[in-house]
Amino acid sequence: MRKNNLFLIGPMGAGKTTIGRLLAGQLRLEFVDSDHEIQARTGVDIPTIFEFEGEAGFRDRERDVIDALTQREGIVLATGGGAVLDPVNRRNLSARGRVVYLQCSPEQQYERTRHDKNRPLIQTENPQARLRELYESRDPLYRETADLIIITERRSTSTVAREIIRKLHPEQSD
Repeated sequence: MRKNNLFLIGPMGAGKTTIGRLLAGQLRLEFVDSDHEIQARTGVDIPTIFEFEGEAGFRDRERDVIDALTQREGIVLATGGGAVLDPVNRRNLSARGRVVYLQCSPEQQYERTRHDKNRPLIQTENPQARLRELYESRDPLYRETADLIIITERRSTSTVAREIIRKLHPEQSD
C-alpha cells in the first residue's frame, strides 16, 4: 500500500474537498479533487455531463480519472460521493493509498448542500429523502473501502484534519 497517498471518500457535503485541501497543506502533499479533474478534462460542469451523458456516462469518466489519479504518488484525493459505487474504484482506492471515510448524516449533508445547484443527484422535489436514500445505499460501500472512519458532523474542518493526521500519521501530529 502506498502510505503517502490519502484518499477521502464519503457523501456530498461531508467536507472532502475542504478537509482534503487542509490535509494536503499540512502533510505537504498535492491536493486533487476528482470532480474538479473531470470538469477540467471535459471543459464542462458535472450537471452538464449528467444532462448529456447521464449518470452512467459520468461514472465512466469518474472511473478513468480515479484510476489515473490513484496511480500518482504523494496526493490527497477528494473523490465524488458516488465513486465507491464502482468496484474498480473501490479496489484502486484500497490498493493505492489509505482511505478515510468522512461520515456525516443526511440531515447535515442537506444543511451543507441545499443551496448548491451543482449537485445533480439532489435536484429533486425532496432532496432530503434523496440524501437519505443515497446514504443508506452507499454507507456500507464507504465502510468496506475505508481504512479509517471519521465523523465530520458538527465539527470544524481543522479539528477533523487534526484527528486524521493524529490517527494516520502520529509522527506528524501536534
